[in-house]
Amino acid sequence: MTMLSTGGEALLELKQITVSFDGFLALRDLNLSLAPGELRAVIGPNGAGKTTFLDVITGKTAPTEGDVVFKGCSLLGRAEHRIARMGIGRKFQSPRVFEHLSVQDNLVLAVNQPKQPWSLLVGGLNASKRDQVHHLMSIVNLQNRADWVAGSLSHGQKQWLEIAMLVGQDPDLLLVDEPVAGLTDEETDLTADLLKSLAGDHTVLVIEHDMEFIRRLESPVTVLHQGHVLCEGTMDQVQADPRVIEVYLGTTEEDNG
Repeated sequence: MTMLSTGGEALLELKQITVSFDGFLALRDLNLSLAPGELRAVIGPNGAGKTTFLDVITGKTAPTEGDVVFKGCSLLGRAEHRIARMGIGRKFQSPRVFEHLSVQDNLVLAVNQPKQPWSLLVGGLNASKRDQVHHLMSIVNLQNRADWVAGSLSHGQKQWLEIAMLVGQDPDLLLVDEPVAGLTDEETDLTADLLKSLAGDHTVLVIEHDMEFIRRLESPVTVLHQGHVLCEGTMDQVQADPRVIEVYLGTTEEDNG
């Protein structure tokens, strides 16, 4: 398997990553490279190792073998919060927002460093931070809902708010896990457009099952199967690959990644 060319120095490299849980190989000899500013989609059947793959990048799970290199530094042995501070933001499948706070206050908490939530909500932000909050609301089209309590938003709007909160922390790498599960067709299209707009300023890695959504991203695609990279290429290339067809039609042995 040949990794996609990054056209320069990689922002993130996973090198021969293996993760074994009591002899069960969740990942095996996995290699992947992401360039600065790249948008990459990762697909694979259930059990392919996609969640473990994200857990390794963020430090939640330590690899049994191999190395994870981010901006030229190994991430092995680093705590999750330290990896996050190095510039890696992760969005989980279910939206994680402060449902009893307004959209604007959720973003205030996201953009402020260091975190001093209660004084911030009472005392407000400086002009630069206020501009940043308004910009974030505009890119996810929530500026007309600034004062809405986040819990009153639709599922899709909560997803966008959480993405905006991640962007507000200015990570170099955004890891986005199944952002369109449960979204309407219109919300799905808007989410694809949002993630495409974030690439360039950020490196964005998206895991998703919705193939039409992946196609709309118009990005390189990496296919995981049984804990390793099966193939990489454009959406048309991977969908035409006999190995991918075999995996998705379920004609290989059951996936155990």
